[in-house]
Amino acid sequence: MAGRRKKKPEKEANMERWLITYSDLITLLLIFFILMYTMSQVDARKYAAVANSLSVVLTGQAMSVLDTQGPSMIEGISGQQMPEGPGPATAQQGELDEVKRIIAEFISTKDLEVSQEQAQGNTAVTKLSEYIIIYEQERGLVISFKDTLLFASGSDQLTPQAQGIIREVGKTLVKIPNYIRVEGHTDNLPINTGKFPSNWELSALRASNVVHVLNEDAGIPAERLSIIGFGEYRPLVPNDDQISRAMNRRVDIVILKKKYDYFEPSSSTAQP
Repeated sequence: MAGRRKKKPEKEANMERWLITYSDLITLLLIFFILMYTMSQVDARKYAAVANSLSVVLTGQAMSVLDTQGPSMIEGISGQQMPEGPGPATAQQGELDEVKRIIAEFISTKDLEVSQEQAQGNTAVTKLSEYIIIYEQERGLVISFKDTLLFASGSDQLTPQAQGIIREVGKTLVKIPNYIRVEGHTDNLPINTGKFPSNWELSALRASNVVHVLNEDAGIPAERLSIIGFGEYRPLVPNDDQISRAMNRRVDIVILKKKYDYFEPSSSTAQP
């Protein structure tokens, strides 16, 4: 029939359309592998350093980082601090033990002198062993001084006797390459003066004055020293009474183990 429309020819199917889907798939796979590669390049040691430094500052102890059920992707890290085995780490531990022995002998010698003076009737003198405690933590060797040995109440100025004691202790630390952290602590009794708006300032300035003696009088290089003022917020015991508060008022000299050098700022370039 003349009025009948002619049927339009059907378009041929696009046989190359699968290439679009294929290219999308390849692009997604490429993005996936780029992401996987990027994640594998995360510096796990730096992450561990940051986490461990925070733990040491907040709790005084190292923490176990990257605690996973399976093996770590980074060789040498299995979810815990690497133990100190044979080699340089053991040698460093030996140096810390020697420091501990020398300081203990120094305290014993001073105590003997005090005992002799007390025998002669001088009851005003006191034994160092009543004011200095030496103990070890995971992070290193801690030499803890009661504040009454070093400072007058509410003051940050070292007494002449205290300067001599800190100087003698510092001389035993000159030859070892470890970083040394001086930490000031107070009790929870508030202080608010022109010089000390809070216990933070008091604890920090006390630690600072101890560091000056270690550096200027004992000769310990400044780059090995650091200061922390904890104020009242790291007590050894609850501040329930006068005796407990006296225990919490202290200055700690912490000789960090060499394995913690990585956690010190710029320690990779610092010269011991």
